[in-house]
Amino acid sequence: MPSSSVSSWDEPEGLAARGTLIVLAGRGEHGGVYERFGRRLGYDAYRVRALGDPTADPAVLEQAAKLLADESLPGPKVLVGSDTGARYALQLAAEQTAGIDALILAGLPTGAWTAGSWEEEAAARTACPTHQGRLTNDPEFRRGAIDNAPELPEPRLDLVRVPVLALHGRDDTISPLDRALNVYDGHPNVHTVTFVDGRHDVLNDALHRTVAATVVLFLERLRLSPELPAIAEELT
Repeated sequence: MPSSSVSSWDEPEGLAARGTLIVLAGRGEHGGVYERFGRRLGYDAYRVRALGDPTADPAVLEQAAKLLADESLPGPKVLVGSDTGARYALQLAAEQTAGIDALILAGLPTGAWTAGSWEEEAAARTACPTHQGRLTNDPEFRRGAIDNAPELPEPRLDLVRVPVLALHGRDDTISPLDRALNVYDGHPNVHTVTFVDGRHDVLNDALHRTVAATVVLFLERLRLSPELPAIAEELT
């Protein structure tokens, strides 16, 4: 699948769409890698458009800007970035790119990492055997790309004016949690959720159902207001 292609999932027939998510993939990935995430959010009546890896194809950022400006896609429009895609999503938001109502950042990369084998890379990416198998047998997925440390835009969260949901695995060895938290620290518009035993590809990890539920809760709050009012509270 060329990196310039767009993978799409829509709301079920008969339901009104509740918003649009535009996904920027990480190193080695293409939009189709997010099929499980796209289908699940689609069932909840959110449209999902998943793009390729911006480090491999800079045209992906132009595609994202066009989708954000596409009036046929319902709002709110949320830009989702995984791995290096998260850094590029932050760049678009910091540049005040039109149409972004919120950001979701998954596995924000914070430094270099090297795998000794494909088995080590697959295990560092995800604990989900289904997703490991998907990547292993995907001819369009680029093994070893996670070892590359391309020059990435600085995470200028101080310039971001929209709500941010940060998702990170506690056992992420590619981007250790403490380093990511240092990036997010001091920014009140960032809502951080960490996942026990979670690894780097948090949207496609073993806890992918919990991650998707966390995303849906964020989206439902966003639909009410950018201030994200509480809609569910646990009483103890």
